[in-house]
Amino acid sequence: PFEVIVGAILTQSAAWTNVEKAIANLKKAGKLSPDALRRLPEAELARLVHPCGYYNVKARKLKAFAGWFGEQYDDSLDKLFAQDIDDLRYRLLAVYGIGEETADSIILYAGNKPVFIIDAYTRRIIDRLGISPHPNSYPAYQKLFMTHLPADAALFNEYHALLVRLAKETCRKQPLCTQCCLNPETKAVNGPTRGRFPCAGFIQKR
Repeated sequence: PFEVIVGAILTQSAAWTNVEKAIANLKKAGKLSPDALRRLPEAELARLVHPCGYYNVKARKLKAFAGWFGEQYDDSLDKLFAQDIDDLRYRLLAVYGIGEETADSIILYAGNKPVFIIDAYTRRIIDRLGISPHPNSYPAYQKLFMTHLPADAALFNEYHALLVRLAKETCRKQPLCTQCCLNPETKAVNGPTRGRFPCAGFIQKR
């Protein structure tokens, strides 16, 4: 789970393949532990996480988390995740470099607690379906899922993974609307649908 937490911090504005390279560097150097991160000079840590970009800032974030984790929880994941979701999230958000998406990634993937992660992919799909919440905020998007799905960590994990896959393969920046599994009516549309997103009309009619 600590590796998952490190990954959640490093993946900010980075492709996962590059995060894997950075984590591999940390493993090879024997620095993938809270104590090792605290002892490691920030410049050396930045060199190790260089593949994932913004390496100086991310090194600072990792050291901030490692310091907080040691001071508050004695490097115990059991103590960290013994808290209820709201308290845990509140405390994580107080750590330098941890925003809502990163906090929720830590809670779901490392803590196995049911909280739905909202990212750019999720927002893109929801917006194109024409069901964007108001206000346009992280909590509002999150509420859309958490009020309509059972509070189950495994379900949230898989559901989010499927949304990411859909966004990468079909609901791209230049979307392939006629191939979308959420949008059966558009299969009859001829020609490019770029920018028109007929899925919005389909969802709103149901």
